[in-house]
Amino acid sequence: MTLIWLCILWVFASVAVAMLPIRRQYVPGVALLVAAPILIGVLGYQYGWIYALLALAAFISMFRNPLRYIAARLRGERPEIPE
Repeated sequence: MTLIWLCILWVFASVAVAMLPIRRQYVPGVALLVAAPILIGVLGYQYGWIYALLALAAFISMFRNPLRYIAARLRGERPEIPE
C-alpha cells in the first residue's frame, strides 16, 4: 500500500514541477525522471507487468519532451532549450 502512495505522491510532484517556469524545472524534473523507473520496476514486481506497462505509458506521456531531448542528445544532435 505504501508503494501506491509513493506513486501518487510522484504524480502530484510531477504536476507541481510542470507548473514551474521552465528554468526552474530542471533539478526537480531530473529527480523525478530518475525516480520513475525505480517506482515502475517495484510496481511491476509487486503487482504484475500489466500495471508496470500502464505506469510506463503514463511516464512516457508525461515526460515525452525531456525523453525526446535525451534521445536527440544520444544521437549527437544539439536541440535547443526553450528560454
